[in-house]
Amino acid sequence: MKSAYRVRLVVNALNLSTALGLLLAVTATRRSDGPRLRGAGDGLLVAGGYRPPVPVASAFTVGNVILLRGDAADLLARPRLLRHEARHSTQYAWCLGIVMIPLYLACAGVSMALCGDWASFNPFERLAGLADGGYDRRPLRPFRRGRR
Repeated sequence: MKSAYRVRLVVNALNLSTALGLLLAVTATRRSDGPRLRGAGDGLLVAGGYRPPVPVASAFTVGNVILLRGDAADLLARPRLLRHEARHSTQYAWCLGIVMIPLYLACAGVSMALCGDWASFNPFERLAGLADGGYDRRPLRPFRRGRR
């Protein structure tokens, strides 16, 4: 494992974001045929079978834990989406852990107001790679274009 990933692993453990991700993995996922948590390399864990309706995303990251509505093996077979979620894990380290959650939500709200989409103008999603996350970049709403 690269030293940068080791640092991310330690920082996300200390800032308690990975602990929150593990708590969600244990309490909000259903156990399928395989293990509840699977290693994804670089210190990341994947938990499949996430059940609660929020967030609406098919995959999301909390600390070094990637939670997924489908089976964990599905994410491991999609390297671009895995890289996207790994970048979010690094963002947790930079944003001091769970502080990232309200920051992300605020940015998602601004993006929704600007273009009607949670991701297109959300800097967290843009820095993680919109295309890698399966997002299309949407333009500004027509009434916002003239005000730039």
